[in-house]
Amino acid sequence: MNQAQRAGWGALVMLGCLALGCVNRHPASVFRAPGNQDQETIFAPLDLPRADEQRRGSGAPGNDYWQQRCDYVINARLTPEDKRLTADMRVRYHNQSPHALDYLWVQLEQNLFRPDSRGSRSRPRSGSPMAALPDDFEGGYQIRDVRAGDTELTCDIDDTLMYIELPKPIQPGATFEFSLGFSFQMPPYLRRMGAQDVAAGQIFEYAQWFPHVCVYDDVHGWNTLNYLGTGEFYTNFGDYEVNITVPGSYLVGATGTLLNPEEVLTSEQQSRLAKAKTSDETVFIRGPDEVGDPASRPTGGERTWRFRAENVRTFAWAASDAFIWDACRARISDLDGSPRTVLCQSLYPAEAKVWGPDGEDGGSTQFVRHAVEFYSDFLYPYPYPQMTNVNGPEGGMEYPMIVFCGARTNPRGLFGVTDHEVGHNWFPMLVNTDERRHVWMDEGFNTFINRYSSEAFYGEDKRKRTAAANIVRIMVDDRQQPIVTYPDQIRGGRLGALGYAKTGAGLVLLREYVLGPERFDRAFRRYIRRWAFKSPRPSDFFRSMEDVAGEDLAWFWRGWFMQTGTLDQSVIEVNNVKADHALVVIGNLGDLVMPAEFEVTCHDGSTSRHRIPVEAFFTRNIARHRVDLGQRGIVTGVRLDPEGWLPDVEPANNAWGTPKQASGAAR
Repeated sequence: MNQAQRAGWGALVMLGCLALGCVNRHPASVFRAPGNQDQETIFAPLDLPRADEQRRGSGAPGNDYWQQRCDYVINARLTPEDKRLTADMRVRYHNQSPHALDYLWVQLEQNLFRPDSRGSRSRPRSGSPMAALPDDFEGGYQIRDVRAGDTELTCDIDDTLMYIELPKPIQPGATFEFSLGFSFQMPPYLRRMGAQDVAAGQIFEYAQWFPHVCVYDDVHGWNTLNYLGTGEFYTNFGDYEVNITVPGSYLVGATGTLLNPEEVLTSEQQSRLAKAKTSDETVFIRGPDEVGDPASRPTGGERTWRFRAENVRTFAWAASDAFIWDACRARISDLDGSPRTVLCQSLYPAEAKVWGPDGEDGGSTQFVRHAVEFYSDFLYPYPYPQMTNVNGPEGGMEYPMIVFCGARTNPRGLFGVTDHEVGHNWFPMLVNTDERRHVWMDEGFNTFINRYSSEAFYGEDKRKRTAAANIVRIMVDDRQQPIVTYPDQIRGGRLGALGYAKTGAGLVLLREYVLGPERFDRAFRRYIRRWAFKSPRPSDFFRSMEDVAGEDLAWFWRGWFMQTGTLDQSVIEVNNVKADHALVVIGNLGDLVMPAEFEVTCHDGSTSRHRIPVEAFFTRNIARHRVDLGQRGIVTGVRLDPEGWLPDVEPANNAWGTPKQASGAAR
């Protein structure tokens, strides 16, 4: 077909749409006339990175997939009087890439809290406390030395990054060991960690607290995006041995397993902890009436708590002399069906009224237990031996085997934040996504799975973040950006809408409306198994879901994640052609496209459901569907999306005639 023929055909199609009142309001971005192969449409194949034996076209890691590994031994001491942490660490870096490395890059995330940091200077001084750090605050790391054996290494620090020149290249398959000494003062403003005074003492939460080697991968080489405060982290898996010295009156919770309970707990507390490991009911390790009682701590001065964690992407911890401590077990099954228990724990001050076992719905530890058991069954078995929830200054933040939750008075709020943060132990602690670039791959996935966990716990949907009506408000906002926007580049106040809510809603639509739960769950679980303890990119997720579900979803990924269009389905016309059938014409008037479901009401009051596949909109923005009527009489009403799944921006045009009242409600 030549250019003149294409133009003529396009004009005929547009005239037909005009006659039906269904002209696309955004015609340039969605559909094409038949034969016009030069115009990209929403259905065009995605322009994804070339597949190879590192990342296959199926979305699975290939035989040549590799990733680096980094092990840490850290000795740290907290002095609460001046809120200073002093530490030294030994790092063993495993070069599992096929490349020789001449240098290392190290993340120095605490340097964000220097008054002159990029993160501080890139925020309006009136809009963020971090942008107005006091000039006299000694922010960031004080690095004492960086050595390989007796050799002092040449380093160059730029904001939150440190470049280390190596004495000789690290060859493929080789390891390199170095040591680093550092200290820093707790920042005065909260950013994923902080200190807080409570009635019985102080609470300290430490996260992103030690210098760690940047990720070197097959996609970006060295990942050297500075820490600006919004994009969270992307790290290597490794083993950790961390020894934390605190005043003797303090309790410590951390990533990993406590190795020396006999040195830091009383004999009674050891006995209670052993009981909790076999109990479905919450057991106090240190009860509310024991806080401040010298008998609740071993005699003597400072104590060193020793933890070990294997195959985790970072390490976080909390310490306080005000902590109440309770625990129970969760019961799960591994992939081979063998049973296993997980220790579920909570650490909280007396001010956190709803955290204890007498709290509504069982309190924090039972919330942790539910989340561990639910996600282990729904997604993938929880891979670690324990899970700890800590109440302190941080409102909500997640790390391997430990989460920080700030809720103290609202039990439903406590469930929500606990369930969300524990859910992060699947995304991104198990499936190790790059949070500096792809916030939606952990926050959005987590928002999606939280919906089903909440439904399971409460017996009904208690989370409205994925409701269609809420997503409409997001999609028509004039500040809209694509979901795939890097988190530090998302406009102020929009991170929750895009990275959490819209992503979560999209996955709900994909599961409940596009693929169906059986196909979606098979594909989603396979994606997790393929990428457990590995680092996928968006293209790996897209390809894996399509491969296992057996569906070309380019239109869905492009429309929902990569662009900012809106959905507007419409009942254009209903033609009662003969007594035995009618033709229903459905229009797709927006930039997005979805399968169309509608309910038909007939003269005798009967109803029937019908579905038009998305392929019906390949070449035009209208679709005709024959409805066989039998002896039911003529069609008297048609209602689109009767279950209320879709975020349709113009619901007024979703009905024709006098359909029956919708049998479903917006989810």
